[in-house]
Amino acid sequence: MKKLSLIAAATLAVTTSAVLAATNPATSTFQVLITVNKACSVVAGADSKIDFGSVDSSATNLSASSNISVTCSKTTPYNIGLQPSLGTSTTGAGVMSSGTTSDTVAYQLRSASATGPVWGSTATATDVGNGVAGTGTGVAQTIPVFATVANANVTPGAYADTVTVLVNY
Repeated sequence: MKKLSLIAAATLAVTTSAVLAATNPATSTFQVLITVNKACSVVAGADSKIDFGSVDSSATNLSASSNISVTCSKTTPYNIGLQPSLGTSTTGAGVMSSGTTSDTVAYQLRSASATGPVWGSTATATDVGNGVAGTGTGVAQTIPVFATVANANVTPGAYADTVTVLVNY
């Protein structure tokens, strides 16, 4: 029986040694993971203001433009809406007020050019509506914005309105 135990112990030692020394170095694997979410940002501060400048009250058919900057993740589709704070916001038709008179100066926001399509705020993440569509590149994209004023026949003074830029993605 001693002899049998000794043989079993020797066999176990050889087998264990073979299993432990099967590969050198011993290896295994694991994963490194990340989930990148789509994202967009927009810049439309003081540098983006549309300024018609100083005009006579007899001025008609005015146009001016500026740019906004949109940065969206690569391949992320987006739709931009513009919403004047005064006026009919869904159609991009706004009015500038002076705060000192009841007069207002009506304006229309447009894309592509001063005579281009009306640019309003009906865009959603899945439908361009009356907005402007784009696809993200991962870097800032310059988007031109145009505005027109039919006439400036109002009480002299400084008139202004604020437009909200809505980037839906």
